[in-house]
Amino acid sequence: MNRRILLSLYVFLLLVVVTACNKEVKEPIRFATFNAALNRPEQGMLLKDLKMGCRQAQNVASIIQITRPDVLCLQEFDYDASEEALEIFMTKYLQSGEDPITYPYYMTFASNTGVLSTSDINNDGKVALPADGYGFGAFEGQYAFVILSKYPIDKEKVRTFQNFKWEQMPNPSWPVAPEGTQWFDDKEKKDLRISSKTQVDVPIDMNGHMIHAIIAHPTPPVFDGKEDRNGRRNYDEIRFLKDYIEGCDYMIDDKGGKGGLEKGASFVVMGDMNADPYDGDSYRSAIVPLLKSPRLNNEVTFGAKVPKSLGALEFNKKMKRNHKGDDAMDTNVFGLRIDYVLPSSDLLVIDSKVYWNEKNHKDGALTFKKNSSDHRMVWADVNITKK
Repeated sequence: MNRRILLSLYVFLLLVVVTACNKEVKEPIRFATFNAALNRPEQGMLLKDLKMGCRQAQNVASIIQITRPDVLCLQEFDYDASEEALEIFMTKYLQSGEDPITYPYYMTFASNTGVLSTSDINNDGKVALPADGYGFGAFEGQYAFVILSKYPIDKEKVRTFQNFKWEQMPNPSWPVAPEGTQWFDDKEKKDLRISSKTQVDVPIDMNGHMIHAIIAHPTPPVFDGKEDRNGRRNYDEIRFLKDYIEGCDYMIDDKGGKGGLEKGASFVVMGDMNADPYDGDSYRSAIVPLLKSPRLNNEVTFGAKVPKSLGALEFNKKMKRNHKGDDAMDTNVFGLRIDYVLPSSDLLVIDSKVYWNEKNHKDGALTFKKNSSDHRMVWADVNITKK
């Protein structure tokens, strides 16, 4: 019996147990996002590493086992259409050790990274990867993301926006060359896509409570020039999310469905947004309009339940950083708050944290950059019943 048949049988039996034992949702529900840096420089290398045994992946798995999210967005996990890499990570890593954790429901998502465009995006006189992909990447799906869930995903109603064109947004923030001319010509503007990976809406059925996990990973607002093409794209990728949760009607998904999120829907926005509200290189404080949206629970945006950690405080003190924002809010080693879990305003947030331990903590070594990732997991515990 081959591996895929065994895994299918295991998942079936697990679903029987879950259905029998979990007739009601036990609140709160923990939603988490984690840029795990499980990307590799060559296609297929992640799968090979996971098969052989990967210490980094084991440390990432240990963090997940300790924090135990119910819904997890795992970013920078290279895309594998067969889902074999993800299945190995779940069975060999997440389900091993003293505290195994299981996710019966999961999805991988195709990504614009490493998909060669027809445009000379960086204006170097040639069209070639990685810089001229619809998203920066050496191969198709590098830096992609996945979702893992303990509750059923309504796959038929999942919406993706991988192919949505940048020019289809109202008032695109097109980059301008230093001499004042448009960075992209008219042909390129018709070709370019807004999402550097993809943007997705994943409905999750929590025993009759439908919660939309809205996930994105906008491009970093750096690695460009005075034209700020990446900064402006990051701004519009985040603006797309704001417009989506506020129900704007201009977006068209990859199946042809039109419009944003339905009015009154409950949701959690998750992902590495590559934008800090106070520090960093964001164009026009890109994340702030999203954080100020009335559709979001303001306790986790600028309020009393903004996720923090003692590890970030300790690390930033060591680095002697001069921040405008609160050092404790940072979510990566670059001294920025860029990873977010943002529930909708109708959901009650019980608690939220950045998983970043102090050096002397018993699990402190897990959050050393070389051991797991340069980012930290962010989670929020949410009551999904209405306020």
